[in-house]
Amino acid sequence: MYVGQDVGGRDVQVAAADVAQYRAGVAGDDLPSEPAPALLYHSEVYRDLSWYLPNLIGNLHARQEWQLFHPMRVGDVVRSRVTVVERYRKRDRDYVVAEVLWTTPDGCWRQRSRTHQSFLAELPAADVVVDKDRARRADRRFELPSGAGERLPPRTQTVTHAMCEAFSGPSRNYHTDVDMARALGFPDIVVQGMMSVCFVADAMALQFGDGWQYGGTLDVRLVNVVWPRDAITTTGLARSVVPEGSHERVLVDVWSTKNDGTVTAIGTASALRRRSDA
Repeated sequence: MYVGQDVGGRDVQVAAADVAQYRAGVAGDDLPSEPAPALLYHSEVYRDLSWYLPNLIGNLHARQEWQLFHPMRVGDVVRSRVTVVERYRKRDRDYVVAEVLWTTPDGCWRQRSRTHQSFLAELPAADVVVDKDRARRADRRFELPSGAGERLPPRTQTVTHAMCEAFSGPSRNYHTDVDMARALGFPDIVVQGMMSVCFVADAMALQFGDGWQYGGTLDVRLVNVVWPRDAITTTGLARSVVPEGSHERVLVDVWSTKNDGTVTAIGTASALRRRSDA
């Protein structure tokens, strides 16, 4: 694996079945039917894992960035390209960053994302390397934004095995199968980190509509593992509004928590909104 590695891509025609599977994977019955969800192909980066480091034990999705330029609609033909763009080390983990660029066949950009995947730098001595008590450590506690401002209406989803199958299946993997999760050093199925990212994206879509699909941004750190049966509440707080042509950009602090207050994802997002004085 090296920076600049071309992982390849594919041509896809956006299908109604893809949209239905996405909605099943995120319990998204309240999502609009058109256009397609912005993160419809959330796991394109994982179709080919040749960019992964060899040590898969305890590997985790650590951070996700997204830029949206234009929505996808059922029937559209789009093209993906995956490239390794960065490597870095933090504490006892090595990180690899893979970028996915979605375009039309003639090269017009639709969206770009960057996935930060972390791998243990050394082989672990224990069979379980990420347990359910990890979230109680002091370094896994996070102070949430507070104060006055526009609130992102809270959305709560209780993660079920059926959601994991729809989101991360149909193949057996550590997001859908307990035995495979244990083989990689986890005590239970690890709910795919991208699901939490999609929860944030869907909350932004419901609040801002086209202003999310045309020009939305997202930068979220995945700070604690989500397990099956966890109830995840996603919300946010607007921290500033800045002019952008005839629109304004709303900058939002976003986060997700479990029922016990454990923070699972935290970061920022933004969307466009037409200015009232334009």
